[in-house]
Amino acid sequence: MSDAGAGDVWDVIVIGGGPPGENAAQYAIAGSDRTAVIVEAQLVGGECSYWACMPSKALLRPVEVAGAARALPGVAGRLAGGLDVPAVLARRDEFTSHHDDSGQIAWCRSAGIDVLRGWGRLAGERTVTVTQLSGEERTIRARHAVVLVTGSVAAVPPVPGLAAAHPWISRDVTNLQEIPRRVAVVGGGVVACESATWLRGLGAEEVTVIEKSSRLLGKLEPMAGELVGERFAEVGIRVLTGATVSQVSRPGADATGIGRIHGGPAVLTVDGSDIEVDEIVVEAGRRPTSDNIGLETVGLDVSGSHGFIPVDDHLGVIGVDGEWLYALGDVCGRALLTHMGKYQARVAGDVIRARAEGRPLDGPQYTDVADHGAIPAVIFSDPQVASVGLTEEAARAAGIDVEVVSYDIGAVAGASLLRDGYKGKSLLVIDRAADVLVGATFVGPEVAELLHAATVAVVGAVPLSKLWHAVPSYPTVSEIWLRLLEARR
Repeated sequence: MSDAGAGDVWDVIVIGGGPPGENAAQYAIAGSDRTAVIVEAQLVGGECSYWACMPSKALLRPVEVAGAARALPGVAGRLAGGLDVPAVLARRDEFTSHHDDSGQIAWCRSAGIDVLRGWGRLAGERTVTVTQLSGEERTIRARHAVVLVTGSVAAVPPVPGLAAAHPWISRDVTNLQEIPRRVAVVGGGVVACESATWLRGLGAEEVTVIEKSSRLLGKLEPMAGELVGERFAEVGIRVLTGATVSQVSRPGADATGIGRIHGGPAVLTVDGSDIEVDEIVVEAGRRPTSDNIGLETVGLDVSGSHGFIPVDDHLGVIGVDGEWLYALGDVCGRALLTHMGKYQARVAGDVIRARAEGRPLDGPQYTDVADHGAIPAVIFSDPQVASVGLTEEAARAAGIDVEVVSYDIGAVAGASLLRDGYKGKSLLVIDRAADVLVGATFVGPEVAELLHAATVAVVGAVPLSKLWHAVPSYPTVSEIWLRLLEARR
């Protein structure tokens, strides 16, 4: 399908064509003759498909495999040299479909979803103005719902000289074509740690991570940042914590970038000392793309929420009457993760469908929303960090009667089989009074696949007395569950 002949009215209009937008449109019209259109000016498939999740993981996987092989006797001696960087980049480009979204467009058509190319903005109740790529404007209307899925963009701190130095943001570093020799990564969060991992693994000689707080991954359990920092030191990544970039200069690049020819050295002043690099990667958080999308036309002011659009548990926008406007994904600020945005889209799509059909919202899919204290996330750095739910600190702040148990993952037979000298830790945060798990963190090579079991336990509020009877297979890393539960008996 295309928008040709669709007229100017659809049942559902989705502004933003990333994975959450696609899911919301699909779920809202599934099994019906209702119509939906996605308004997107860039690539359908969004940030995750072309500039974030997929290219970054395609860059990280070869580094991970090579690291595992070098830690395995009988294999390590057969390895010579580094990675085949051109082959790694070529595989990365296959994962991003060479920035061709025709496959995503085909999927939309197969799902009965129209696509309208352009920039969409609200123009009143159930009304959207689309500035098409030609510059012409078109006004379209929704019978039932408008869904805002406009995402977020990288934030560049107001450090003197930083913006003028034209640093790389996440989009640039995931789509790099050459590996710079010297790199400074400004930030110590998820994307920063992943970027540092693949830059060093693909051959960057000097990688310096600069984090203003006292540790890497400061929002997670302290052991996460500690183990990642230790591994970074082992592979030659320098980490500066509690450090502040006060100034950046890049000769040859003025405020508009005129005169800069593919890089060129830059100097960062960090706590009074200068660091010269070939590229700067800024991974200092993201800000919602909520400006210039017409929120004022429906009486909405989000300046007090840092630009994030407040929503209820049905992803309905708070402060707009009529149950027609929804916001999800990064722009609502509840969980800036692709899988959580897709989850929110399924919730919102189900709600839109039920309301369109006049059905009550009384099923568990409408009432048991799990994007508050049960958010799973994996950092694919070296080592991996997998976490779900509350940290110990957050649980105590919430007034929970906390019990914490931890165990060395490397002491489990399955982990020792993966590689010699396996280093990893696990930690469970338990609500002692309720006897349920409220948080879990695993740090170590290949721990990502441990996370879903923890997520099920947290979301399902499975009593630990019951979880004791979920027997892990031997010898697998999942035996860590047995050891953790033994540790509290």
